[in-house]
Amino acid sequence: MLYQMHELGRAWLAPMTYYADAMSKAFGAPGSWLHTVPGASELSAGYELFYRLGKDYEKPRFEIHEVEIDGRAFPVVERETLRKPFCRLLHFKRFADDVEGVQALADDPTVLVVAPLSGHHATLLRDTVRTLLRDHDVYITDWVDARMVPVSEGPFHLDDYIAYVEEFIRTIGAADLHVISVCQPTVPVLAAVSLMAARGETTPRSLVMMGGPIDTRENPTKVNDLATHRPMSWFETQLIHPVPAPFPGAGRRVYPGFLQHMGFVAMNPERHFESHWDFYQNLLEGDLEDAASHRRFYDEYNAVLDMPAEYYLDTVRIVFQQHLLPKGEWEVRGQKVDPSKIKGTALLTIEGELDDISGRGQTRAAQKLCTGIPESDREHFVVEGAGHYGIFSGRRWRTQVYPKVRDFFVEHSKN
Repeated sequence: MLYQMHELGRAWLAPMTYYADAMSKAFGAPGSWLHTVPGASELSAGYELFYRLGKDYEKPRFEIHEVEIDGRAFPVVERETLRKPFCRLLHFKRFADDVEGVQALADDPTVLVVAPLSGHHATLLRDTVRTLLRDHDVYITDWVDARMVPVSEGPFHLDDYIAYVEEFIRTIGAADLHVISVCQPTVPVLAAVSLMAARGETTPRSLVMMGGPIDTRENPTKVNDLATHRPMSWFETQLIHPVPAPFPGAGRRVYPGFLQHMGFVAMNPERHFESHWDFYQNLLEGDLEDAASHRRFYDEYNAVLDMPAEYYLDTVRIVFQQHLLPKGEWEVRGQKVDPSKIKGTALLTIEGELDDISGRGQTRAAQKLCTGIPESDREHFVVEGAGHYGIFSGRRWRTQVYPKVRDFFVEHSKN
């Protein structure tokens, strides 16, 4: 019922947002007679702010069309390598392999970036992918909004997520592959590689785990506290709702994206209020660069997806409440998850000094579990001054984290 009420509210608000968008442009366009009306700039800015607060945010595009290599720009094409009901495996193909004067890219390390299925779309890692493309052949998991998946496709559990990761690794080819997991997927990625190792399968050459909840008993955050201070029945009754018509996934039980977004904003309401006020002031002052930056950020931040209920509840129970992975008590489809079985894969764990989502020590816990990996093939890196997003996006990612990751891949790539 809550989901239906939300969609009705959005439908009721839609005409007003369209009107606000039109009036913002009318009062703001230099060629419009309304632009000469006293207070036109204030009206234009106010209407745009209302429009952006009320509009529906669609899934963003990666918009990665070229990469600069050795000072020259070369085209990049986004290709779908494999499609599953709940995820697409995307490949960013660089067309520079045979260009004279450019180092052959065929020998560049192949990287699979496993994006979070935790509210935002995989495009949140756009900066991660764009930077990696300078020196790597890049794949990424693009998770599908659960409200777009028909009920006939069946449920999606955390076990299914792990199975997807295993299949993606096999599809690309594990022998020369490096895997990066960002935040939430550190747990299922570690599980997937552990299970593959236990079965005697070839595992990736290296794993890079960034800001993930391997062991949330270490330095718990507000996010962890919410999961541990509520019973599972509360999550099921308060956060899980059926998808309404006319979406393709009508009837599927999900953790709706709009509820997740409310939780994101509630963590730092003052910061978001100040950001929107600054945006209004930037429009009045004609600071178009800062205004455009605000639009880009919130176009991404406000675009959210629904998570399958089974997957979300499994994650709360297994990762945040019962801590089955670090306690050595997790079984996936009858097979025990034992990270000590991993032997031929190097491990790099990365944490942000100021991470308020995955506290310091939670990702490093993987080092204690992967005892089969020699110490010479294991590293841990703390990014000073970085919060959660700073370890995979922005200046610190590009100048501090990426060089570390790049060198780690080179060191552990096939000669």
